[in-house]
Order: sequence, then C-alpha cells, then structure tokens
Amino acid sequence: MATPDVLFQPLKLGDLELPNRILMSPLTRSRAAQPGDVPTAMNAEYYRQRASAGLIIAEATQVSPQGKGYAFTPGIHSQAQIEGWRQVTSAVHAAGGRIYLQLWHVGRISHPELQPDNALPVAPSAIKPEGAKTFISADSGMVDIPTPRALTTEEMPDIVAQYRKGAENAKQAGFDGVEVHCANGYLLDQFLRSGSNQRDDDYGGSLENRLRLPLEVVHAVVDVWGVERVGVRVSPTGSFNAMQDDNPEETFAAFAKKLDALGIAFIEVVEDSFQGNHANGRPESVIEAIQAVFSRTYIANGNYTADEARERITAGKTDLVTFGRPFIANPDLPERFRRNAPLNDWDDSTFYGGDEHGYTDYPFLSDT
Repeated sequence: MATPDVLFQPLKLGDLELPNRILMSPLTRSRAAQPGDVPTAMNAEYYRQRASAGLIIAEATQVSPQGKGYAFTPGIHSQAQIEGWRQVTSAVHAAGGRIYLQLWHVGRISHPELQPDNALPVAPSAIKPEGAKTFISADSGMVDIPTPRALTTEEMPDIVAQYRKGAENAKQAGFDGVEVHCANGYLLDQFLRSGSNQRDDDYGGSLENRLRLPLEVVHAVVDVWGVERVGVRVSPTGSFNAMQDDNPEETFAAFAKKLDALGIAFIEVVEDSFQGNHANGRPESVIEAIQAVFSRTYIANGNYTADEARERITAGKTDLVTFGRPFIANPDLPERFRRNAPLNDWDDSTFYGGDEHGYTDYPFLSDT
C-alpha cells in the first residue's frame, strides 16, 4: 500500500480547513491598474488559476498611500481598490480556493516620488538602507532610496490605524483572513531589528520596546478579524533591504512568544531565499527558537522543493510550506507535485510589471 503524500494531508489553519499543505506565498508582481493602484480582472484571473493551493496569500498590499514603496503595487485603502480585490476573492472562491491578504507598509523602502506630497519615506530611525533600491515608474529603472524621516512617538497610533483600516477593508473585499507583513526589511521588520531601530523612546532601544509597534499592529488586526484568521510573516536572518539584527534568535523568539500568547493562527518564517538568507542552509537555531515558543501553525518559506517540503513536514520541522516562483510558473503546482510531473521554468524578466505575458499565460498540465 502506497504511503500517503504528506503534502496532501488536510490541515486546519486557525478555523479554516486547508485541503493540502502547498501554499502560494505573497508575491509582488506590480500589475495594479493606474491611476489608483487598483486590482483588475487580469489579477483576478491570475489568482483564480492558482486556486488549487491549500491557501493563497495574496501579494503585499499597501495599507495607506504612505505605505507604498514600488510602482504599480496594489493598495487596500480606497473604495476602488476594495472593489478590485473583490473581483479577485470572488474568482478564487468560485474556483474553490481560499485567499488571505498580506498587509504591508514599506517604511523606509520608498522614494519621495511614490509618497503623498513628495514626502520622505518614514522609518523607526533616520538610517539610509545602503544598497536598497526601488522603481518609481515603468521606465525609471532601479533608483536609490534616500535617508528616511524618523517617525515621531505621536505618529505611532496613526500607523496602527492604517493597518486596522487595511484589515477592515480586506474583510470588506471578501478575503478569508490576513497576514501582517513583518518581514523583508519593511516597516514592522525595521522596528523589530536592532540594525534599523535605534530609537530612544518607548518604540526602540530595548527588545521589549522594539516589539511594541509590531505587537500593537497585530492586536489591532486581531480586533478586526479574530485570532483564527490572522497570521504574521517574519524573516529573522534576511539581509534584503539592508537588514540585520544583533541577536535574531532572541529577537524573534521573543516576538513569537508574544504572538503565541495572543493566539494568532500562524507564523510564516522566511528561512532561506534569494533575499540573502543563509545560502548554505536554513538557520536551524533560529527556527528551533521560534518553534520552541510558538505552539500554533508554523509555515516555512524559502526556495523549497516538493521533496524538501515532504521531508521537513514529516520530521515535524514545519506544518505547511509556501511556494513562490514555482507558483508563478505553474498555476497547477499542487497537481504537478501530486503526479511528480515536470515544472515549467519561470521567466524572471516578467516578474515585475507588464501585462498577461509571464503572468496568466503559463501552461497547465492539461495544456501539454
């Protein structure tokens, strides 16, 4: 008798039943309609094609105009955006899928040309992210990011309110839940890590203070959705966007312990990826430190193959795995994993911006 494939064992994530362990990770594709950063029917078709994922976590989506860091990325702060996203969620649900939205504020990873009134981007501290770049238009190429403005203590409630409103709008748009983006060098990650947070008020300095704003945001989002429909993404050892922390084991175990006490559904950990994380292996000591204090669902991310996903699920090192680039090129990725079928190659020249090419035109198994 054949051994059941662990990738296709159902799992309850919070109170949401998932039919498999193969999740689609949040993937910036920069294809929102202009003006207004509005999702369209093309975006709905892209996500509909991938509805066989155990769960889709939709691309990072700015919670406010201030939260925008790249041209053509979608928002969740206007009525037009809500209605655009409703097209997406309706298409995914009609195809039998489940979809969360990732709530995003880029913090310092932006440019005045992307900000309201050409303002400087904001951050915990006025520290330039050396080497980090963005794009501000279709033909700008990658441009340097300026030194940001440090947020004042008095501005923190407004940041929390931006996420709360984004969570409310995501519910209005028909999502099944939300993930709070605390990873990859964006605003909440900037507050968590010692290299980017050198404040001397209640929101910086000590570890407890560095955790304060991210936890206030998660609490606000939980107020909207309840703990069963909220997750958090972190990247403890990622160096993307000029990030570093003096003690990632201590920082992220402390954060995970607080999240566990709150009772959120999951933590997604970027373990190893093209973003600068441990090219020679996964950061096992950090992973173990998080898992030692987080009792709910652990989701692994970072250049996984199907076989490695099976191995680590079987070994108890993760419950679920999010796949990125393989899902870009293979809309029917779970079925390909089920059959051990060949995978389409992705075309990284079409990752960001553009039209249907490299977006909704990758072939299904049934096409080949």
